[in-house]
Amino acid sequence: MLGLAGLLIFMATDGFAAESVTTGVATTPWWVWAAALFVTSFLLGIVAVLGGVGGGVLFVPIVGGFFFPFHLDFVRGAGLLVALAGALAAGPGLLKSGMANLRLAMPLALIASASAIVGAMMGLALPTNVVQTSLGVTILGIVALMWSAKKSEQPDVPKADSLSSALEIHGLYFDAAKNQEIDWKVHRTPIGLFMFIIIGIMAGMFGLGAGWANVPVLNLLMGAPLKVSVATSKFMLSIVDTSAAWVYLNKGAVLALIAVPSILGIMLGSLVGVRLLRKANASMVRKVVIGMLLLAGSRALMKGLGY
Repeated sequence: MLGLAGLLIFMATDGFAAESVTTGVATTPWWVWAAALFVTSFLLGIVAVLGGVGGGVLFVPIVGGFFFPFHLDFVRGAGLLVALAGALAAGPGLLKSGMANLRLAMPLALIASASAIVGAMMGLALPTNVVQTSLGVTILGIVALMWSAKKSEQPDVPKADSLSSALEIHGLYFDAAKNQEIDWKVHRTPIGLFMFIIIGIMAGMFGLGAGWANVPVLNLLMGAPLKVSVATSKFMLSIVDTSAAWVYLNKGAVLALIAVPSILGIMLGSLVGVRLLRKANASMVRKVVIGMLLLAGSRALMKGLGY
């Protein structure tokens, strides 16, 4: 713990970090912001699990919009690590259960991870106000997607397309809820691959992770079962976000003062969220998540436009 505290103090007083702190809050002790980030991330971790969204999609717009001392580059770098931590924790169990499918994940993750590197480089090269405005527009788009999107537990795929057949993208998993084995296949694979280019760029540019976009493409477009889509999407984040995170690390845009308390808060909050999941009103939580994203997206858009 002393070593961690020392690292946080060093990073908080580093010259590069000091440039991101405004004059009005420069005298605030570093531990105040670390504690505020931990508490905020802890609450976001609970809400993210209950709302069925990734932590990154809530973390970046809310922290970037309301935590004034931190430059958006640092927030996006931490957002990728937040999403990555959750994916790495969940990945082995999802693969072992058979719901996350390697044959489905690897071609899409390869394309998305390469695109995420491009997106991360674009995000760090563009002016902050442009990225902030684009982030606001993206978050408001996610709100519209979440509000209108439908999910299909078992989509009807009459026939696998030639590309998915060549790549042998199909699978079989045991659904404990139905007490039966589900045999599935996918179609529209070329369109899905193209969509993951766009998803990867957006994930790297904004540091959001990509679960909010992965699941609709896998489930509604390509026809993978909902449980397979969710599990495979979570596993894919461990590949896609790693690629983008290295760009932020290489550019010095990962600050321990932001990343450490945020990751700890999100992971502990997620554990609490899992315990509350059975008792929570899913419809009400979904409305809360949409409301939070609407507020954060509007705030990011206003900051980007100079208001």
